[in-house]
Amino acid sequence: MRRWYLRVLMRLVHGYYALSRGMTIGVRAACFDVEGRVFLVRHSYLPGWHLPGGGLDRDETALEGLLRELREEGNLETTAPPTLVQVYYNRRTSRRDHVVFYRCDGVRQTLPKVPDLEIAASGFFALDALPDDTTPATRRRLGELAGSTAFDSYW
Repeated sequence: MRRWYLRVLMRLVHGYYALSRGMTIGVRAACFDVEGRVFLVRHSYLPGWHLPGGGLDRDETALEGLLRELREEGNLETTAPPTLVQVYYNRRTSRRDHVVFYRCDGVRQTLPKVPDLEIAASGFFALDALPDDTTPATRRRLGELAGSTAFDSYW
């Protein structure tokens, strides 16, 4: 099991947020480069490949949080305004968690992302060549954007 202590820490953080805030809200984005590849991250504390994103900070808008997360997790810059796709209820994380989901086209990476304590790996992938352990939620979101899957209300 990879870094079990980080999983425990994340559970504690989510517990703290559930007690200190009425609702938690996060952002994620499907970020496509000019070649149509999607950017994915592999966290050090969760299995699988995910769309970049994270929780909003206090006094931060969803868009501000998204742009911050894209910088932190991938050194990504948007070349066009992100498009709001959907707000999902994420009952797997907690009974109070919601994810604001965006689509970003034409993103560019200013520098390669060096692995750190949070992000173990990252990269751009063709939609027909996603890593085998891409999470089911990530695959569902990409299917929704491609029109091959109906939109859902749950992450």
